[in-house]
Amino acid sequence: MSGPATPEDDIEDTHAPLIEHLAELRQRLIWSILAFVAAMLLCFSVWNPIFNFLTQPICTALADRGQDCGLILIKLQEGFFVAINISFLGGFALSFPVIGYQLWRFVAPGLYKSEKNAFLPFLLASPAMFFLGAAFAYYAVLPLAFNFFLGFQQGPVGLEAPVPEAADPTDARAQIAAAGIVFQGSVQEYLSLTTKFVMAFGLCFQLPVLLTLMGKAGLVSAAGLANMRKYAVVGILMLAALATPPDVVSQVVLFTVVYGLYEVSIQLVRRIERKREERLRAEGLWFEDEDEDEADLAAEDRK
Repeated sequence: MSGPATPEDDIEDTHAPLIEHLAELRQRLIWSILAFVAAMLLCFSVWNPIFNFLTQPICTALADRGQDCGLILIKLQEGFFVAINISFLGGFALSFPVIGYQLWRFVAPGLYKSEKNAFLPFLLASPAMFFLGAAFAYYAVLPLAFNFFLGFQQGPVGLEAPVPEAADPTDARAQIAAAGIVFQGSVQEYLSLTTKFVMAFGLCFQLPVLLTLMGKAGLVSAAGLANMRKYAVVGILMLAALATPPDVVSQVVLFTVVYGLYEVSIQLVRRIERKREERLRAEGLWFEDEDEDEADLAAEDRK
């Protein structure tokens, strides 16, 4: 016979049939879609200032080289699709709090109160870590990457290559100079590259949230994560190679940041395990075999 349920673990009294749950899900989806469409229309009305903000890194890198900041339209419809892409991404970012709230309101009635208290901090931390990663990519990584890419330009920018001084100006062969390489970026390509950077870092910054949540659920342990370091290094290197363009600077930065987040995740999971052990010891539910297992895992971690 099971013991009496504690007040903090009572599930809310929502024994609704399946059809009512589906109706509620439909209502939550409708509110989420309406919020997304409204935010998308708002971003479409101000897509020019948003685009100007996104082009600040490349404009700053070009200004440092004495070049004008200008992107070109390769296709006639490219400008329209750029505005749509900006509206889509901006609309999702603005409406994410509403979408997250609707998701929480649908899931929360089926959770124990203790589970709500455990899950809610992670729900709040996830968008915060995403925006932190996106800001890091925008303000720290993009300037480094663009300076690296623009370093492959060749010759005087905006000027014809000079004729060698020792050559005869009347000699046509002497007037043949090295071909200049000047950046004339496509609007669509630049937006795609910038969005890829921002999304990659934003998603990678979710690693501590994911691993800590798994540690709280007992799916991973600090000792297990520590023993997986060598595999984590290989996986993070592959992620850096796939998520960023083929330049060494951005790949090294992404690897360093993600691996640092992995080490932070180990410490967070270890803290959760320590609190769980203290709580079980206080309740008299901590057994010696568990203590020995923790000691063995700690010994393996030191190795």
